[in-house]
Amino acid sequence: MNILQEIIAHKYLEVARNKQLVSSKELERSSYMNTSVVSMREHLLNNDKSGIIAEIKRKSPSKGIIKGNANIKKISQGYEKAGVSGISVLTDTNYFGGSNKDFIQVRKANGCPMLRKDFMVDEYQILEAKAMGADIILLIAAGIDSKKCLELAKFSKSLGLEILLEIHNEKEFETHYNQHITIVGVNNRNLETFEVSIDVSKQLASIIPSEITKISESGISHLDAVIELKKYGYQGFLMGEAFMKQSNPGNACEEFINSISES
Repeated sequence: MNILQEIIAHKYLEVARNKQLVSSKELERSSYMNTSVVSMREHLLNNDKSGIIAEIKRKSPSKGIIKGNANIKKISQGYEKAGVSGISVLTDTNYFGGSNKDFIQVRKANGCPMLRKDFMVDEYQILEAKAMGADIILLIAAGIDSKKCLELAKFSKSLGLEILLEIHNEKEFETHYNQHITIVGVNNRNLETFEVSIDVSKQLASIIPSEITKISESGISHLDAVIELKKYGYQGFLMGEAFMKQSNPGNACEEFINSISES
């Protein structure tokens, strides 16, 4: 069992527990249920924006604690001030140290597009995301079968949410992509070895149709990588550790985005 399989197995237990604590009907009473989303895709396609999706990430299975006691409200406001195209918030507690409370706190402090980054296996989690004010959710092809991916994407779209499909190889795109998905992210991290290489994004760029917005995830920490990946048609770049490991993530993000503008 690799780390993703372990996380997914734990996620089913977590969802079952959460359903007992907060019912779907309670989630449906959230004020966000009738609120239109802020489109991350539009922000990524806007040439006046940076294309950077900055992440709130307290820890990870591969790196351990990154910034466990982070002031995420301050960091997220720094991200927005820097000119990001979106903010990603990890809400998984057991493996990434995040929480739904983290997401809600960042949502209240920012108006830019927000991705609820978690391991989605059930429609209940999609409802949670909408109730928390998410604009877009993540579906990881390696974590669910194609039928479940279609069901969750269809349900997400019915709530007005955008969908980011994460793939690691060509087969995952072929089996999991469906008509409800407008953004595809290529994860440069091998989930079995944790090895990271942006060559993965380069290799998979040609299989993703041009009308689909492409983002590259993991292992992006230098300007050269962004410049190189733009040549392959990538419009978005998900960055977490590169900023979170700095003493002031917001400032680090701003400096990075300024360097993109000057390049």
